[in-house]
Amino acid sequence: MSEFLLLLRRGNTEAEPASPKEMQAIIKKWQDWMGNLAAQGKTVTPGHRLSMEGKVLRQGGVITDGPFVEIREILGGIIVLNADSLEEATTLAHGCPHLEVGGSVEIRPVWTPQTTQ
Repeated sequence: MSEFLLLLRRGNTEAEPASPKEMQAIIKKWQDWMGNLAAQGKTVTPGHRLSMEGKVLRQGGVITDGPFVEIREILGGIIVLNADSLEEATTLAHGCPHLEVGGSVEIRPVWTPQTTQ
């Protein structure tokens, strides 16, 4: 089994805020989806939502505010899953509630060095 990183990106940063009732429905979908992954033993981390604050450090010690100055999408969170293949990780990501609100999910294998015997 390998680890896969799900990068949750938001494209529309000017969307209308959800009503309390809509927010409860969204939270329920997240709880159900994450609970299903946990029940299958697929979650390594239960997900981390990222703050809008941040810094970017570049070569030469150049520091800029906010990690989003050059892109239209916002990286909103990460989840690490266990899966047998990239295809399985992609299938698991299909149920992500983030997709229902215009977001995208990037699925990336976590690189681990191969050990030699």
